Amino acid sequence: MNRAPSPARGPLTRFNPVQPGAAGMKLVATGLLVVMAAIFFTARALEPTYPGLAYVKAFAEAAMVGGLADWFAVTALFRHPLGLPIPHTAIIPRNKDRIGETLAQFLRDNFLVAPVVARRMRSMDVAGAAGRFLQVPAGGADTRSRIRQGASRLIGDIFEALDDERLGGIVKTAISSRLRAAEVAPVLGKALASAVAEDRHVPMLEAAIRALARALDANESLIRDMVRRRASWILRLASLDEKLADSIIDGLRKLTLEMSTDPVHPVRLKMEVALVELGHDLQHNAETRARVEGWKDDLLSNTSVAQWLDTLWQKGRAAVIAAARNPDAVMAGKLGEVLQSMGATLERDERIRAAVNQFARRAVAGMAASYGGSIVKLVSDTVRSWDARTITNRLEAAVGRDLQYIRINGTIVGGLVGLVLHVIDAL
Repeated sequence: MNRAPSPARGPLTRFNPVQPGAAGMKLVATGLLVVMAAIFFTARALEPTYPGLAYVKAFAEAAMVGGLADWFAVTALFRHPLGLPIPHTAIIPRNKDRIGETLAQFLRDNFLVAPVVARRMRSMDVAGAAGRFLQVPAGGADTRSRIRQGASRLIGDIFEALDDERLGGIVKTAISSRLRAAEVAPVLGKALASAVAEDRHVPMLEAAIRALARALDANESLIRDMVRRRASWILRLASLDEKLADSIIDGLRKLTLEMSTDPVHPVRLKMEVALVELGHDLQHNAETRARVEGWKDDLLSNTSVAQWLDTLWQKGRAAVIAAARNPDAVMAGKLGEVLQSMGATLERDERIRAAVNQFARRAVAGMAASYGGSIVKLVSDTVRSWDARTITNRLEAAVGRDLQYIRINGTIVGGLVGLVLHVIDAL
């Protein structure tokens, strides 16, 4: 019957050698030795009356010898038998440093060498496992869903525990530095040239023409006032300024209408040529590029941009924490659909799976090459820092039950050997 795990009380709790299994087997082995001793003395006392008990006495005598020998051997691994400083006993406590170095060497030679790691990972389908993990439905009882919830809570705790002001400053500084270091003019020029070449600039151009028409309607009174103030007194006297203003406004309206309906209108074509020239200058004209970079630096130095970056960081941080606190809601929404689609792609697309698995293999092999020595040193130093009792308790707890089986087997096998030898001697 499964036993409920007891709460942890310290670093040695799970290595405590006084466990029901190990203690019970130790009691059985010791009890068997005591039983053999009782049988031996009983058979020895009754042998003159019942000669057949000689076989029983031989079995019990050899069993005692075998049991005592194995008890000595098992005890000598971890401590001095009966507290006596017998040579070549308490082997593990005396050699704990060598054990730590040997264990570290074993890890280095079999697990932390880049070629070995890469070879072992060839049989691992990291992409497939990630795909199946991402496809677990939200709120499911699957172990992977529980792992995802635990990982999400951990991410949320980490983001809440981090210094918001310092981390936000780091993020904003990093973004601002990247933007300052990046030359945006060639990127804008290539984007504009590509848009014009593929006619993706047309909606933008038509939107600009419609905006011009709306601006004309909104500022009609301003145009009339400008014409009136600039017209001569003779025109105003003859009320010709009103007709002039009407003609100008009607002409501008007709121009915007024709530009919006005629794709080959001369003014519209000139605007497209201007866009092409602008895209070329952004890429190849040093003066234009320098002007754009100056505008970019001025924009990044503006306090409003700094406030916008701060708002962007705060919203991003809040979104991450909210998503981490409620991973089921995230997985149930559009983001969940995207992640599940990614999982299906990872699991089914052989080309992507191969690329992801190759990346994972190289990454882990690189980590083994870079940090394998540190891991080995950590293992060696940790074992070396343990005191003799700690390492004895941990190793004995790990193999104590099997060692008691050795004592039991030694008692039984010793008895059988003694019985066989007695039979041979009697014959």
